Amino acid sequence: MSSFIERPRYLCSLGGALSTVTALPDTIPILHAASGCAGNITWTQNGGSGLQVGGYCGGLSVPSSNVQEREVVFGGDSRLREQVENTLEIMDGKLYIVVTGCVTEVIGDDVRAVVSEFKDEGFNIISAETGGFKGNSYYGYDLVLQALIKDFLVKNTPKVKHRVNIFGIVPYMDVFWRGNLEGIRQLLEKFGLEVNTFFTVHDNLENIKDAGSAELNIIVSDVYGVEAAETFKEVHGTPYITTQLPIGPSATNKFLRVIANALSISEEVIEKFINKENKIYYRYLEPLTEIYNDLDLQRYAIIIGDANYSPAITKFLFDDLGWIPKLVVITDQLDEEEKEKLINIPKNLEIPLNPKVVFETDTSEVLKHFNTIYLSNENKKYKNTFSPGFVIGSSLDRGFAQQVGAAHLSISFPVSNRAVIDRGYTGYSGGLRLIEDLLSSIISGR
Repeated sequence: MSSFIERPRYLCSLGGALSTVTALPDTIPILHAASGCAGNITWTQNGGSGLQVGGYCGGLSVPSSNVQEREVVFGGDSRLREQVENTLEIMDGKLYIVVTGCVTEVIGDDVRAVVSEFKDEGFNIISAETGGFKGNSYYGYDLVLQALIKDFLVKNTPKVKHRVNIFGIVPYMDVFWRGNLEGIRQLLEKFGLEVNTFFTVHDNLENIKDAGSAELNIIVSDVYGVEAAETFKEVHGTPYITTQLPIGPSATNKFLRVIANALSISEEVIEKFINKENKIYYRYLEPLTEIYNDLDLQRYAIIIGDANYSPAITKFLFDDLGWIPKLVVITDQLDEEEKEKLINIPKNLEIPLNPKVVFETDTSEVLKHFNTIYLSNENKKYKNTFSPGFVIGSSLDRGFAQQVGAAHLSISFPVSNRAVIDRGYTGYSGGLRLIEDLLSSIISGR
């Protein structure tokens, strides 16, 4: 890994925070940052989130203090106060969240004090310190959730049996966030749970404000949302579990069993539900099996993506589709503890397989990792070849797929070559959608 990140696959923490606030229902972001921040975030998001950008008070229409040299010299508190007043007067929202940029944090503006003035007047307004230098967009998601948990959610509420919150799917950074959250909601509601996902069209601020009453927080990630869940546990006393993003039957079966165990739901009940869902899944899949074998649609696969998608897609391809993952590239900036959680991808597969797992933030380095597998055999009599091959990654990986003669599907951010509205890959039905997309990419030129 080089000393700089070449073609990064995320924004700064401010970008992630702004995207997260925009995704919340009836919530208006107020950006306290330098001119240009909102524009840079918007165009990056527009180029990477499957055409999902903008909306009411999102994108280029976000309220912003646009601090200049005057504020850098004399402080930006008064400018922020003016911007909040104007936003409250003009913008129609039920919750307002001030997020901060690098400049305003470096000069030391007392954002919480300004926000407290309006809070004392009865406005629903909170703030999150999200300066871009603090981390990437996934961390910005965590920072906004922590602000909600500490300053917006009602405290000391009685726990409601079988009510759960979902964390770990980051709006816009997971390009399929709407569909993925909705898939998990529908699955768990069919199982009899009451589900709060925070960001879908079925969520509202009243339910979010009462999220402290949940019996359990479910993090569908080994990395994202963990700090928020820790804060939730400290403030509201709600335990949490972490589980892999559930894509397809194998992962979803395990997902449901883990949740049932955490909620003390009987084994008989959960197995009956799982058997019913698996029967439906394979009835849908059955007509495809003959042509799958006749056309020899099995592939070697390279998976390139974030800490959610890389493990989940690898497990789905091998356990449920019968493909052979050869290289798994995780593109996030992770600390050693986070890497330890993800390095055991091969051990989580149903049958032992040994794909090479690497952590790499630089897009151009992926080819070098590929070559260590396939060029290392060039002097052997029977050379290992990557054919027929498939690359599952982002739009940045299309060129690499062409270089190695493989088909390609963009799933992980940035996705600039697909339009995404409510498509998702979670659960049983999500696995079927993913099979459709993968096989369609192979036969699209026929």
